[in-house]
Amino acid sequence: MNDYVTLPKAEVHIHLEGCFETEDVIKNCQDAGIPLRRDPDELFKADDLKSFLEMLDWICGTFRTRDQLFTTAYKFSQRMANSGVHYADVIVNPTHWPHWHKDIPGMIDAFDAGFADAERDGHAPVGLCVSLLRTQSQAESIELVELLSKIRHPRVVALSIDGNEAAAGRTGPRFAEAFRRAAAAGLRRTVHAGESSGPEGVRDALEFLGADRIDHGVRAIEDAELVNMLADRQIPLGICPVSNIALGVYKTIAEHPIDALRKAGVPVSVNTDDPALLNTTLEESYKECAVAFGWNKDTVRSLAATSVDACYADPATKARIKEDLKAW
Repeated sequence: MNDYVTLPKAEVHIHLEGCFETEDVIKNCQDAGIPLRRDPDELFKADDLKSFLEMLDWICGTFRTRDQLFTTAYKFSQRMANSGVHYADVIVNPTHWPHWHKDIPGMIDAFDAGFADAERDGHAPVGLCVSLLRTQSQAESIELVELLSKIRHPRVVALSIDGNEAAAGRTGPRFAEAFRRAAAAGLRRTVHAGESSGPEGVRDALEFLGADRIDHGVRAIEDAELVNMLADRQIPLGICPVSNIALGVYKTIAEHPIDALRKAGVPVSVNTDDPALLNTTLEESYKECAVAFGWNKDTVRSLAATSVDACYADPATKARIKEDLKAW
């Protein structure tokens, strides 16, 4: 079994900033007279999480028009379709996009138009998870949530938080009020934790931020009590094995804890994080894990079902994907 494209599935941990096409970024630079940061074949090169985030800031700074955002959203949906994704929750962090800091509603509208056009053309529906950056202040986090609560855009399904946990330090208490207000406004809450931080980051995401999904969460494996808590509460982890290897969290797929977490009863799904920048696809991630851990078809189907359960799609969309999955 080597065709994971046909597997009906959801992608629940992926960044729009990690899905750029090289030619689009180069064209943005040519149009705006921006010098390339590296040679074209090394444009997306980064050595660690810090340099990776710096690269994202530079790339996003080349996107300055509504049409560029529209095209980015449409191409994202095409990428999902090419990987057999039937629904995606995509993370967008406005702090990476310097030309849109003061017009987040306009940014959301431009992305929404691209996603809507793609869905009309038969590509998968997409939910937008608007993300805070860990280095933002409490006031900035509350300001973003108040804005999202005011505009109540139907495309926005969740509040997220991402960024380098190791560099920012413990941030759960700082953002607790923003996440409380997000919950009150009916937004879901997905939190990056347990990647550049240890298991304490996952605990803070649960205790202070009320996370209903954890992005990464892999280092929970270092705390048996926490693993049991995740299993008991059925808190899903949106795990990105290829990304964790590329950014040095683990050395090889064989050493990755995704299968150990799965066997411990934690709901885990396979995701890509930043597929264009990491030169991977969702089907390739499934294949690498299946080979490394000896997953059979039933295990793969179960992981895909977990991705659907963990996503923020409406119940009818989830039911439709589950029916497709039964027939796979």
